[in-house]
Amino acid sequence: MPSTNSRANWPELRLTDWVETRDALQLWLQIVGKVRLRLTPPINHSWHSTFYLTARGLTTSPIPYVNRSFHIDLDLMDHRLLIAATDGASGGFALEAQSVAAFYARLMDELTRLGLPVRIFPKPNELPIAVPFPEDDKPRPYDKDAVHRFWLALSQADRVLKTFRTRFIGKCSPVHLFWGGMDLAVTRFSGRTAPMHPGGIPNLPDRVTREAYSHEVSSCGFWSGSGPIDYPAFYSYAYPQPLGYADAQVGPEGAFYSADYGEFILPYDRVRESATPDDTLLEFLQSTYVAAADLAKWDRAALERSNP
Repeated sequence: MPSTNSRANWPELRLTDWVETRDALQLWLQIVGKVRLRLTPPINHSWHSTFYLTARGLTTSPIPYVNRSFHIDLDLMDHRLLIAATDGASGGFALEAQSVAAFYARLMDELTRLGLPVRIFPKPNELPIAVPFPEDDKPRPYDKDAVHRFWLALSQADRVLKTFRTRFIGKCSPVHLFWGGMDLAVTRFSGRTAPMHPGGIPNLPDRVTREAYSHEVSSCGFWSGSGPIDYPAFYSYAYPQPLGYADAQVGPEGAFYSADYGEFILPYDRVRESATPDDTLLEFLQSTYVAAADLAKWDRAALERSNP
């Protein structure tokens, strides 16, 4: 089997090259994600609302609809949104430069045409400015090459995060993409309850945040960057954050604790430019988890696989 631990597999991805396209894609994903959220029976920690990676892009996975099911895929190679139902009905449209309002209207019209009408809460979540989707008529670019490179980066991150997940036998999330922050994530749980989260995430009900963090976690993932971290990066955080966590020694070189976000950060380029990217990323994921688990006195012997 060919080695996966090669820098050639990790594409260059500068946020400044595609930030306007990134912002459009995130809002489009929120619209699709809200369709899944509206129709799928609830699962703890909002795990019923996420996306998963495919060999060509992203999928909602099957969504129940009365006595049918359907899924929505974003093919990020041919750049199309695809809808397929269990009765053979199918549809979709091109992913191309268009406003958020246009994307919203096209998706709702296509679902209605296929006998799958749905009403969603038509405003973004987890963003400081929440313009209702039908009113967001600003032209948006769509850089196909940048979106494809982002998906390739997600695919590499997804593969390594899944390797990391196998080491843990306690309660753990799947590796999935949350559309609120457009971040790929996997979360480990100690099994103990956590103090009530203070909430305060922009345009997200505090009850959602508090349910998501009802139990003690160590969570990690990948996102395209925002605010003071204006570059793609891997992250790792603990809730509640144990005493001394911010000062913990973690690897590899280049990883640091961000006081702005309250989490450890490893720039994507530090992984991409490494001689062994998989090993570099796994060192970050493992060392930050160990810092959280040891400082919070998790029962690691009971939670971890003895031969990962």
